[in-house]
Amino acid sequence: MTAPSTAPVASRGGRWIDHWDPEDETFWNTTGERIARRNLFFSVLSEHIGFSIWTLWSVMVLFMGPEYGLTPADKFTIVSMATLVGAVVRVPYTFAVAVFGGRMWTVVSASLLLVPSVAAFVVMEPGTSFATFLVCAMLAGVGGGNFASSMTNINAFFPLRKKGWALGLNAGGGNIGVPVVQLAGLAVIGAGGGPRLLLGLYIPFIVVAVVLAWLKMDSISSVRNDTGAAKDAAKDPHTWIMSFLYIGTFGSFIGYSFAFGLVLQTQFGRTPLQAAYVTFIGPLLGSLIRPLGGSLADRFGGARITLWNYVGMAAATGVVIVASVRESLPLFTVAFIALFVLTGLGNGSTFKMIPGIFHAKALARGLEGDAAAAYGRRLSGASMGLIGAVGALGGLGINLAFRQSFLSVGSGTGAFVAFLAFYGLCFAVTWAVYLRRPAPAATSTASATEAKPQLSYAEV
Repeated sequence: MTAPSTAPVASRGGRWIDHWDPEDETFWNTTGERIARRNLFFSVLSEHIGFSIWTLWSVMVLFMGPEYGLTPADKFTIVSMATLVGAVVRVPYTFAVAVFGGRMWTVVSASLLLVPSVAAFVVMEPGTSFATFLVCAMLAGVGGGNFASSMTNINAFFPLRKKGWALGLNAGGGNIGVPVVQLAGLAVIGAGGGPRLLLGLYIPFIVVAVVLAWLKMDSISSVRNDTGAAKDAAKDPHTWIMSFLYIGTFGSFIGYSFAFGLVLQTQFGRTPLQAAYVTFIGPLLGSLIRPLGGSLADRFGGARITLWNYVGMAAATGVVIVASVRESLPLFTVAFIALFVLTGLGNGSTFKMIPGIFHAKALARGLEGDAAAAYGRRLSGASMGLIGAVGALGGLGINLAFRQSFLSVGSGTGAFVAFLAFYGLCFAVTWAVYLRRPAPAATSTASATEAKPQLSYAEV
């Protein structure tokens, strides 16, 4: 089979790839893999910085002592606004890839990170109003959108058999932006510097990411916004089921990333430096393990890994509750970090499930080969932005739950009890929808076409 042409289309004024067929092994081995890996690398770089800017205020609030006149509830509100905007903008960012091309939108989205960085640099001082801090935190939310556009872009570059690894690496590399900004904050606090020094470190890196995306990335001309696919994805119950499950994994990861330092300060009386010493560990380990979650899902099935991951998350949350009640800081810290690790593992396995689910639906419809792969790519690509946006809203819920818990009982225990119940519900949904086998009687009366989706979902 002749490999599709990958020559840039000069008439479109940039690095456009006219034909792309990653499912063709000859094309993939001779040309496609090299191009896909290059785009993956620079996509990770931009998304990484985007995550750092999105979670910037999880570090900024550590600098905000009594002289800023803010209560713990005010600080949870500030980080909640960054989470909210980061979730909402994921939807338009998903569609922007097809409008502008993956390369150009990476350039644009990375450039937009300069706005919240410069704004925070200007206002970050005592005497600034609470409303101004809220607006700046909302501006930082644009960094959360980079994940959606990056995942949509990279999803088009890789074949189905590689998506778990590629999407896990792309997301994990981006997620690492959370602990990196927290580590940078630790270094600045430890050196006696102020928040403007931290911001001054990031602005040049943003410029570098913009330039490298412009010089090194490509756009696939066949990627188009398919309004029909978007409508089909929105109507498909699996889109909403996976959104719910992604709230439990990624929503937990991003919510805890924003809240960890504040919980240590507010409940356990840690100083900014003491909190910063441990705040980054959980997000770092959770980010590093995300590609492993994708790889395990490739090997054993995303649904199986996700199911048992929720068991682990529930167990870790139970230990956190015990530590919170006993006010045991060492036990609380270890259990919370373990919970972070499990959220990262689940991030990889749940996102791997998405293309597998829609590919299974294609097979159940009688499609085969290229037709099945095209159907799966069409609906999985359309659903990813929506799933990512809804999942990120879990981070908003977590921070609002912490805010209410501290207002009501003076600790985060009430919030953790709610999270434990939610993880139990996620376990039940995963088992019931993707792993429970049909009853024998139902199997004997159902047609083969009707039974096939139920049986194949266990492999996603």
